[in-house]
Amino acid sequence: MAERNEHGASSSRRRRSLYHNLGGGHFADIMFWKNKKESGTILAVFTLIWFLFEVVEYPFITFLCQILLISIFIFLIWSYIGSSQLIKRRPPSIEDLKISESTWRVLFDKINWFIIKLYDVSTGTDFRLLVLAVVSLWILSVVGNYFSSLTLLYIVFVGLETIPMLYELYEEELNYAASKSGMNMKKLFDKFNSKVINKIPKATGKTKRRM
Repeated sequence: MAERNEHGASSSRRRRSLYHNLGGGHFADIMFWKNKKESGTILAVFTLIWFLFEVVEYPFITFLCQILLISIFIFLIWSYIGSSQLIKRRPPSIEDLKISESTWRVLFDKINWFIIKLYDVSTGTDFRLLVLAVVSLWILSVVGNYFSSLTLLYIVFVGLETIPMLYELYEEELNYAASKSGMNMKKLFDKFNSKVINKIPKATGKTKRRM
């Protein structure tokens, strides 16, 4: 019980750490489903895109052109109705449709953050992180032979949208199970070391000289 209480006491600190590692901003809010409507909408849109291009095999150029045509007709009808004052809501202006500089700034900040992280990993200052990155990229390259790029991106996105949320919901249970598993693995290794490795005869000084 004392061990479980200790895990519970540090749960909020771990949650803040995971939230901070994901950027701690709007992106992290989406991954942790802080705004369920927005996170659900994004997941539904990505699922629809994956379904159209992978399951239905809808041509991308056809899809893009049809979306643009629908947008043109919507703005055309909206402008006509808005100018005739049949509805009170005015159509959006050009300024409303422009992407703000702050949005591009946030995007470039994320790209720069990724490049800096990639450089830090490549320098080898954290050897464990370097090995983890190399192994992860190698596994992704192997898995990529069996899935299309869009399906692989969709799997990664669904994982990013579900794993942090599930971890937050069952954090204490997962941390406790991981701690118990680590202790059991350590006991098994110590047992194997004492019963097998330590009983292997080591070469003495005379044996080494004869060899």
